[in-house]
Parts: sequence; C-alpha cells; structure tokens
Amino acid sequence: MHDFLLKKISNDNIEKELIEIGYDKSYVHKAKNKFQYMTLKIFGITPAQGNIIKQLALSCGTDCGTNKDVITGKIEKSDCILTGNFSQLSLIAKKLQLQPFGLKDLGKLIEEKITPKANVKTKIMGILNVTTNSFSDGGKYYKFEDAIEHLNQLIKDGADVIDIGAESTKPGTNGVSADKQLEHITPVLEYIKKNDIKIPISIDTRSAVVASECIKLGASIINDVSGFDYDKDMINVIAQNPEVKVVIQHSSSTPDNMQQHTDYKNLINDIYFSLENKVKLATSLGIKKENIIIDLGIGFGKTREQNFELLKRWREFQTIGCPVLIGLSRKSLLNMPQAPNDEKDLYTLALDSILINENVDYIRVHNVKIHKTLMDMIPDLL
Repeated sequence: MHDFLLKKISNDNIEKELIEIGYDKSYVHKAKNKFQYMTLKIFGITPAQGNIIKQLALSCGTDCGTNKDVITGKIEKSDCILTGNFSQLSLIAKKLQLQPFGLKDLGKLIEEKITPKANVKTKIMGILNVTTNSFSDGGKYYKFEDAIEHLNQLIKDGADVIDIGAESTKPGTNGVSADKQLEHITPVLEYIKKNDIKIPISIDTRSAVVASECIKLGASIINDVSGFDYDKDMINVIAQNPEVKVVIQHSSSTPDNMQQHTDYKNLINDIYFSLENKVKLATSLGIKKENIIIDLGIGFGKTREQNFELLKRWREFQTIGCPVLIGLSRKSLLNMPQAPNDEKDLYTLALDSILINENVDYIRVHNVKIHKTLMDMIPDLL
C-alpha cells in the first residue's frame, strides 16, 4: 500500500499555491479559476428558469439544486442553489445571457458576483460616546473636555474613522431629542473644524435633524442604526448630500423592545433581504451605491446564538455589493456582563481578529489601540 500524504489548502491565494508546485506561470492566471469555488443561492425562480439553469449547470460539469417539483412545473416559484468553480460559473453566466425568461440579467449578475475583488485593509472605526448611559462607557466622555481628550486619543491610537454618538441605543433605552444630541455633538464638531482635523467623522444618530446639522459641520458619514426606519426623513437628508456616506444597519425594532423581536423565518435570508431592499431604495433615490455601508446589527434584535451565526456568515452579505461594517465591541454576545472593559476588549479583539483576517471592511471598536497594534503586528493578515 502506498503511503500517500495530503492536506487541505485554506490559502485564498490559489495562484501562489499553483506556482509553488511548478505550474505553468503563463497560464496560471486563467487556470486559477478552475480551483476557486463559489456556491450561490438564487431566489424566486420559475420552473422554466430553474430547468434551464439546471441543464446549463450539468452541461458545464456542475449542478444546481432546486425544489423537487420544478421539473414537473407543479410549483410557481423555487429558490435554487448553484455551485461550481469560477470557470464553470463564468461559462454558465455567458450561456444564461443567450436564454429567454429574463435569464440574461441573471447571467450578468452571476458574472458580477464572481469577478474578483481586491482585498481591502480593514478600517477601524473608533467610538466616541458623548452620552450618560451608553452600555460600556456612559458618562465617561459626557463633558466636553473629556470628549476632546478621548477624540485625540482615538486618533493617536490609529482610528481610521471616529463615530460620535449622543444617544445610547443599547437594549431597553428610549430616544434622545435632536436638540439634546446636538448640544453635545456640535461642540466636538466645531473643535474638529477649528483644529483642521482631517480624519473622517461619522455621526451615530437616528435623527434626520441631527444628521443634517452635523453634515453642515463637516461630518462625512451618517451611521443610522435603524436603517432609515426610525426617521423617515433620514434617507432624504442623505440623498440631498451626495458626498456623504451612510451606514445602513439592520435592527428588528427600536432599542426599547428590539430584544423581544428575535424570531426570524430564516435569520440570514431575512436580514439579507432587509438590507438589500434598503440599498435598492437608497439608490433609487439617488444615493450612490459606493457611498453605502451595510451593518448586520450585532446585538440589535438578535439572540447570542444569532449574533454568532451572523459573524460566521457575514461574507454572504458581500453579495449585496457594499462594504460591510461589524460592531461587536464589548457587547452582550461576549457573555461577560460583569467583566471590566479591558477584559472585554481582549475578547473583542479575538473575535475581530477573525474578521480582519477575512478582510471585513470596517470594525467598530471602543479600544482602537489594541486593534491597531494587532494589525501592525501581523501585516500578512491584511
């Protein structure tokens, strides 16, 4: 019996792996697509569409799974799961563009999804809470002098973005008026402008009034944890300021009762559809898609198990085509409510290190310094 030795390859850079075994360098840029795989879920296809996709997949040496009644036409709609290496999916996409029943558009969409994207360096969004009751550091930076000191510390520690909020949205809290929010945010923005601080400033608010006033004072990102649901004017404010980016977060309800709304028919699909629809609405009103960031809303109407499921599967949301922000810093999913913040920060860093390795676009954190130190320490992760 021959003693074979084998191992699983987890390196995303398959081109490098092929070159290392002596593969033809002149052809490797094309051949690598044969070694990269993707599985796509396509929602709501008709039996006619499903049968065509199935036959094309089989003809390309792969497969497509559908409801068992697609072949008989006894079902009006079915989701389907299409899998294959990039070469196969590319060929299927091209063939779909020659088919009827609207499949030309599907072919173009598949081509778009399998087009390689350059890996991004994760950006660190540092948190500056000018509140009295935030779950982690409420009251600590409520005074102007303390807020400015922390702002400068976050910048010194290496934050790429500063997210300023004057309204706690932890579970069980009620809203804060626009006037009260502006009372504490405005002086900080005026300090930033006066001192010509160039770092991008995000405003964590659900209020269109707060967003509008802060944009006038130089804010370049609006972080709406309600995803346009709380204040219906918010989406119009963003549309009227085409240079401003917006974070659209998923939340099942408002903070005062969101933890009572954790029932989902399908966690990943439900949140995916919600974010996808909001992105479509935003772009239909003139908001540029490249200015939209999506946030899965860790801790906003999710159980601990649901939060971890989202962390495991966050890359599925890249299919929407927008940068992804994840904020888990010091949150309840750590399951250590009595621990001091420095201990929570270590476990936050452990989870965020996985996201950084997977090239998530943004992480929102309280402790910028340890995250920046990790990213500088292990450049290969980036």
